[in-house]
Amino acid sequence: MKRAISSFILRLFGWTVVVDVPDYPKCVICVAPHTSNWDFFIGKLAYLSIGRYAGFMMKKEWFFPPLGSLLKSMGGVPVSRDRHTDMVSQLVEIFKSRKRFSIAITPEATRKANADWKKGFYYIARDAEVPIVLAYIDYKDKEVGIKKVFMPTGDVEKDMRMIKSYYKSFHARRPENFVTGL
Repeated sequence: MKRAISSFILRLFGWTVVVDVPDYPKCVICVAPHTSNWDFFIGKLAYLSIGRYAGFMMKKEWFFPPLGSLLKSMGGVPVSRDRHTDMVSQLVEIFKSRKRFSIAITPEATRKANADWKKGFYYIARDAEVPIVLAYIDYKDKEVGIKKVFMPTGDVEKDMRMIKSYYKSFHARRPENFVTGL
């Protein structure tokens, strides 16, 4: 039912979803560009429309009652921006303890322009030994795509350049806020 409703809502607003990768039991989903709160809703609907489920990371300030309970039921993982928390290790443990777990992460970590993408998603995938699925939300073409899979090589700088390069051709809702730094 969720799948049909999600597909209907996306089609109603003119969005298409293109998927060329398998449904991995475990993966980190890197989502970019991220310049608007609408990215969350469109991305979540798109993933549900193809019958897949993924958790997502969101700053802990959004997890207040009653919204916090709803976000957690949808797969939300509250993230503290406090440097004393080790989110990478926590998520790696979740990956190791479950047969099936996927989490969507926006490496820009903000809706403002940020060329210094966070690398936590990369380290989580590397340490959990799971693939990174590269997903995009392109507002110009009204397309959500999941077309490329990437396994971290361990060369963080080289891999991050490749990942950022992949996203250069996609159009954010607010293009002035999307930068890769390349």
